[in-house]
Order: sequence, then structure tokens, then C-alpha cells
Amino acid sequence: MPKPGLVQVYTGSGKGKTTAATGLAVRALGQGLKVLLVRFLKPAVPPSGELKILAQLAGLEIVTAGVGVVNRRPAPKTVAASVAAAFAEGRRRVLAGAVDLAIFDEVNNALHRGDLLLTDALDLIEARPGHVELVFTGRHAPAELLERADLVTAMEAVRHPFAAGIPARRGIEF
Repeated sequence: MPKPGLVQVYTGSGKGKTTAATGLAVRALGQGLKVLLVRFLKPAVPPSGELKILAQLAGLEIVTAGVGVVNRRPAPKTVAASVAAAFAEGRRRVLAGAVDLAIFDEVNNALHRGDLLLTDALDLIEARPGHVELVFTGRHAPAELLERADLVTAMEAVRHPFAAGIPARRGIEF
């Protein structure tokens, strides 16, 4: 297990935040670490490509909030309840100390939207066992979270096919 566990934030308007985090998960699994992936604001069905593969790997637990917001308009209370339940389960598993790497995918967006309180994320950072590496992904990372992080990567959008009218492609964007 790595010591000490650090806090990483992948944010910004560019593509690649979740991709970087899942790549880190694969690296950690390859070294025998236990990984927790908690997903927010993305639907459980259909599963994205990385989940189909990652779910087959020993040492990985996945918690999905299950209420997606991309191209959907679910009731705000439904989204907030889904986010709160997934975060609570992720927090429980982190505090139990049985994971080495915990990825909270799209949690920055959940914080930005008000579906989760910033104090919840900051409290998790303080309460986690010392060996647990935390990764927070998503656009709009709050300044307070960035200040607490040991590593911050901002993905910058320079050009994206969406702007040219090319829709999300199976195997590339999902």
C-alpha cells in the first residue's frame, strides 16, 4: 500500500478526467491494490466501455449513483438523493480502510450542482485512513478542494469533435 495516501483532483473543461482516473485504477490493480470507484451523475445502464472491463477485475468495487444527467432532466431531488446515497456508501467503504485507492468520479460536478455538500468531501479527506489515496474527478472543482489536493490536473479543452457536430462514439467517449 502506498504511504501516505494523497489527494488527487482531475478537473477542467477538457476530455480525459475519467479516462485518467480509470487508467490509475488499472495501474493500482496491477500492483495488487484494492480500488473503489464511485460514480456520480452517470447512468448505470448502459454501462460505459471501461466499466465492462473493470467490473471483471479482481480487487475493484464499483458503486454507481445511477441517475444520469447527460441529455436527461431527472428531478433535482432524485439526483441529489442518488448522489447522497452513493457518496455515503463510498465514504463507508473508505473509512473501513479496506481500499487503497478511492475514485469519486464526477463528484466535482455533483458539488458544483449542489447535489453534495463540499463539507462532505472535505470531511472525507480528513477522516480517511492515512494510506487511502483519494481521486476526485469532474469539471468545476471547488477552490477549497483544489487547495487541499496534493496533485491537481486541469484538462484543457482546445478542440473537441462535439463542436463539429460529431456525437459521442461508443468505445471512445463511452
